[in-house]
Amino acid sequence: MDGSLEGLEPKTLWIHFQEISAIPRCSGNEERVRAYVLRFAEKEGLPFAVDSAGNVLVRKGAQRSSEGAPCVVLQSHLDMVCEKNLDTVHDFQRDPIRLVRAGDWLAAQGTTLGADNGIGVAAMLAVLEDRSLVHGGSAGRRGSRKASFQGRFSSILTARRKGPLSSAARAERTRSFGFPSGGSGAHGASASN
Repeated sequence: MDGSLEGLEPKTLWIHFQEISAIPRCSGNEERVRAYVLRFAEKEGLPFAVDSAGNVLVRKGAQRSSEGAPCVVLQSHLDMVCEKNLDTVHDFQRDPIRLVRAGDWLAAQGTTLGADNGIGVAAMLAVLEDRSLVHGGSAGRRGSRKASFQGRFSSILTARRKGPLSSAARAERTRSFGFPSGGSGAHGASASN
């Protein structure tokens, strides 16, 4: 982890965010960040799929103590808003986001930060990777309207506003999906275009 994120907790979340920030991912250019998520799933031994819209589904099955629990779907998007200051030289097709930290604030040097929604993807990967959490699978979105994945409960992980790092990422409960769960006790996370 570089100095701009040193000491931030949970460490796993910030490691993922830093790695995602190094990947160019403007809308329509999500291939490399999609590959990052798929490599993560493969490394973790988690089943995954990509639908025709490019949505990524990563599943983590329920632990025995959670069998029969409702499915939890975490969703986020892979791309970011790519804007830069007029005096900034930055190629969003090639260059990583340069993270800078000032106290409790995290920003990017001359460009948008990409926290919308790199932080959501990083949070989902951190949840899937955390061995101390009780788990049950995962789901996806180009938007979730086009997703062919199933679930009953959705949490959208998104950056809400500029603010201290402690409030940079927030989970919001959303209404239930209108289709049945893909299996009892599946909990998880998804990423989409």
